[in-house]
Amino acid sequence: MAISVYLDDSSDFGLTDVELYHKLLLDCIGAIGVVGECECYLSFISAEAMAELNKAHMGKDGPTDVLSFAVSFEPEFDLEIPRILGEIMICPEVAAANAGDHSDGDRNGSLGDEIALLVVHGLLHLSGMDHEIESEALVMEAAEAKLLGEFYRRRSA
Repeated sequence: MAISVYLDDSSDFGLTDVELYHKLLLDCIGAIGVVGECECYLSFISAEAMAELNKAHMGKDGPTDVLSFAVSFEPEFDLEIPRILGEIMICPEVAAANAGDHSDGDRNGSLGDEIALLVVHGLLHLSGMDHEIESEALVMEAAEAKLLGEFYRRRSA
């Protein structure tokens, strides 16, 4: 199995741990059951770029913290060409503004914890999970907690 994660930081925000998020995404892709050749893109973008994407794809004004654009998600994949799972777009500026609101339980309100959550959250969206209704949100939150506990918290402790 070969999983490729491509990282782009064009946010000009000055993130220092981008390789940590790269590794987190790589580990989580394998943990959610993806087998075979696949590619995933993780991009950190400016608030202006995120606002444009949010308007164009979600019909909402202003930047958001994360958007995921799924291309293909099939846990079992046997072809010899890699499939593209999709792209996770994260806006560090919005993540930083939201981080302080998320200091509960396992999260300490740091930018690092917030971005780690957004990486996992974005991947789960690529896999088909959603949080529009409460029952789905509970399943997604449990999956986030499990993946963060296994692949982020032990590494950042």
